[in-house]
Amino acid sequence: MTSCPLLGLLTGAVRPLGPRGVPSGIAKIPVSAPVSLTATGFAGDGQGDHRHHGGPEKAVHHYPFDHYAAWAREIGDHHLLTRPGAFGENLSTFGLTEEAVAIGDVFELGSAVIEISQGRQPCWRLNERFSVPAMGRQVQSSGRTGWYYRVLKEGVVDPGASLRRVERHAPEWTVARIWRAFYVDPLGYDELRLIADHSRLAERWRTLALRRIETRSIEDWALRLDGPLP
Repeated sequence: MTSCPLLGLLTGAVRPLGPRGVPSGIAKIPVSAPVSLTATGFAGDGQGDHRHHGGPEKAVHHYPFDHYAAWAREIGDHHLLTRPGAFGENLSTFGLTEEAVAIGDVFELGSAVIEISQGRQPCWRLNERFSVPAMGRQVQSSGRTGWYYRVLKEGVVDPGASLRRVERHAPEWTVARIWRAFYVDPLGYDELRLIADHSRLAERWRTLALRRIETRSIEDWALRLDGPLP
């Protein structure tokens, strides 16, 4: 059993982001009191683009504070890297990374129960957030993506709570393994077939794996990572 205290529990309302003022909930701040967690996320947490962000399979975003030192080395001592929340995460911890958690891992968090549903697919809003033009691409290529949870049981979470892993359905299917299949060996068909059959992985990712198998090609990442033309 793994127990990991929260370094931060964060939410954010939708605000203008970057020079173009695109609506986004990526700028999150720590909460100071218990907050309700429902099937679609924490109370007070917003998304500017409901087509690609939020929803039951992306109810909670977790980003390891473990990665912040590496980012500081790579992009410099950015002011966002001085505290949790730089990557739009709801949960910040130290000690859990993509190599240590797997799709289908179940955690108790306060009185709620959550399950890892998928890794994060970075998008161009990270470019705007950091004022680094290729930040989304760097996050994707690094494997330091973070991950999402679905909510199995709604509840209330205190900012001083701990994540307590209570069940593992497929520990071999780490978030890092999924990342490698999609972005390091993106046309490894044997692995993609296994991914397509992984019942606890978010349906969108399973569909994407099937599409690659059927088309023998990789989807275009440009719009997601670089954003729309000005």
